[in-house]
Amino acid sequence: MPTEQGEEIKTFNPVTQYPAPPYPAQEQEMPGSEQKMDPKPDHGETSYKGSGRLKGRKAVITGADSGIGKAVAIAFAREGADVLISYLNEEEDAKETAEYVESAGQKAVLMPGDISDESHCRAIIDSALKEFGQIDILVNNAAYQMPHGSLEEISREEFDYTFKTNVYAMFYLCKAAEPHLRPGSSVINTSSVNAYTPNRTLIPYTVTKAAIQNFTATLAQLWGEKGIRVNCVAPGPVWTPLIPGSFPADHVKDFGKQTPLKRAAQPAELAPAYVLLASDEGSYISGATLQVTGGMPTI
Repeated sequence: MPTEQGEEIKTFNPVTQYPAPPYPAQEQEMPGSEQKMDPKPDHGETSYKGSGRLKGRKAVITGADSGIGKAVAIAFAREGADVLISYLNEEEDAKETAEYVESAGQKAVLMPGDISDESHCRAIIDSALKEFGQIDILVNNAAYQMPHGSLEEISREEFDYTFKTNVYAMFYLCKAAEPHLRPGSSVINTSSVNAYTPNRTLIPYTVTKAAIQNFTATLAQLWGEKGIRVNCVAPGPVWTPLIPGSFPADHVKDFGKQTPLKRAAQPAELAPAYVLLASDEGSYISGATLQVTGGMPTI
């Protein structure tokens, strides 16, 4: 696309910008690792350029070892934020995320553990306060899912664990952080297109994502007078370890093909939405859901 001065501005076709199905058939044990994925996800390692929009801020991100959380950690660091990286047990992935944060000149704190446990959620907030002295951004991103063909296959324990990981942890972390958040702080929760058009094989997961939407809209009203903004990002299909970790290989092969863009998103394509909601540029955005679905309808 030439400009008036005759320069050539490079543009990208969103259909062909990133790998599209069919992907190599692959499966992993949950929670999965990006190191074993083919193709390896793009988290913006070489593409994201910061401009100081989060300079001096301190962020807590759950599920920041890989996927969306890792992309957000990289983007936040390049925008000037220190980052606490909360993750379950994926040490190799988490250490790589920390290296990217530190290479941006920011402090990285690694915090392994299970966020379905309330005491661990309190420990995350305590660690952030100890290491950073404050918390300005909380990103509730980590999630658990597992597909099933019938209700009979879903155990009470799995249903309970899905809610504790996806919903209770968000409640635990927000509650622990509340006394320490200041005017201008931002909470960003990761919902899903499944909150609007639920996948019939993911009942526990889809119900939690709808709950996250409602929690976000309600908390934004409760905390509005404090100057604390609360928002959601609702991704469509995203190429993360959760996919080969929870779906069979034949499903993974065609993952994202159903979208109008005919492919899954790369985590790097989600990060700018979180940066907007965390930054002062989103100062009047609260109680909202920013949909990044590749054209999939949400009504």
